[in-house]
Amino acid sequence: MIAQLSDPLIPSSLLGPVLLDQLGLPRYWATIWSIATAGHLAESTHLKKLRYLNNLYQHADELKGHGALDLALGTLDDHALAEILESWFISIRNQPETTDADETRWQAGLSFVITVVTWITKGNSDQRLRPIEIRLQQLSILYRQLKINKRNSAEPIRSLPASTIETLYKILDPESEQNPFPRIGTRWRIYVSFILMLHQGLRRGEILLLPADAVKSAYDIKLKRVRYWINIQENGYEDAINDPRHSKPGIKTKASIRQIPVGETTARIIETYLQNYRAKPNHSYLLNSQNNKPLSTEALTKAFAQISEHIPKTVIKDLEARTAKTSITPHDLRHTCAVVRLQQLLEQGDSMDEAIQKIRTFFGWSRESTMPSRYARAVFEDRLSSVWNNAFDDRITLLRALPKGH
Repeated sequence: MIAQLSDPLIPSSLLGPVLLDQLGLPRYWATIWSIATAGHLAESTHLKKLRYLNNLYQHADELKGHGALDLALGTLDDHALAEILESWFISIRNQPETTDADETRWQAGLSFVITVVTWITKGNSDQRLRPIEIRLQQLSILYRQLKINKRNSAEPIRSLPASTIETLYKILDPESEQNPFPRIGTRWRIYVSFILMLHQGLRRGEILLLPADAVKSAYDIKLKRVRYWINIQENGYEDAINDPRHSKPGIKTKASIRQIPVGETTARIIETYLQNYRAKPNHSYLLNSQNNKPLSTEALTKAFAQISEHIPKTVIKDLEARTAKTSITPHDLRHTCAVVRLQQLLEQGDSMDEAIQKIRTFFGWSRESTMPSRYARAVFEDRLSSVWNNAFDDRITLLRALPKGH
């Protein structure tokens, strides 16, 4: 299991998530790995990898007894490590259905074992370790060739159909009688989240980091109007170590640090929330819970699960037909924004290469990321209709740029 260390008496370098065994004791090598690598990982990525390692540790316990993996790593028992890895691979592979997450889980566990073994052998000059190192290198080369066979169905379009977006606009309007949240403060908090993810393409963790003064503005002499923008970066007013949330939001990669334009309508929505419904908490985060705490990842995810339950069955049927899903997640809104943004740029005359480079910057993808190419394919689906206009905040324009069906 995973626990969060946040006691002020604990050194700052040791704060954060830690992997525990069934007795509540830290998994030795997983803890060393966390201390050495956590600084290079976003909080969400760190937690995801620890969940994968927890699965590997539990499998090793069941196979060879409690603490088997740490013992095999510490003693460089290549036979035991080979047995654990091979058995774990087979257990993943033999699931009724396997997904991309299963492949990621396998690769994360394998990488962890190889990393720890490399640390131990490099830090020991005993020549007797050389044969063991060679043996494990051979195993690592072999295991890296193993792939989890994923289902062979085509990946569904990830953008939400127009009927779903239109329904979300209706039920998430803070004044709507269909809004599933009884408190007006909650309604506005979720509405602001919805707008930022759909119109600005922000990740869930990014909006949870935004400070209350996130929206900046300045008069543009050339355009003769006020321009608005948001800087996507760590919250400079807060110390991440003291963030009270269980799953601490963070910036995913260096490429995620960016500045993006904001439309006037979006800026006004955020200002209305700030002036009337955010209350006056003792933290700087834009999104404030009803308990005057920073809004958590879990609370936002739960809110969208609740929203999904209030979407009409006819709309859910259309959603399932287009995306093979029957519920909405926060990240679906970012996917939808990406498809529409790319469509807009192409319709304005940009080449595909130019458009991809622009959305790469807007959405905070690294040069190595293959995400833009996935959206490029989606744009050519015949369900995607015509052009966006200049007013990105226009609700009708948004709907015109989304899948309409055959």
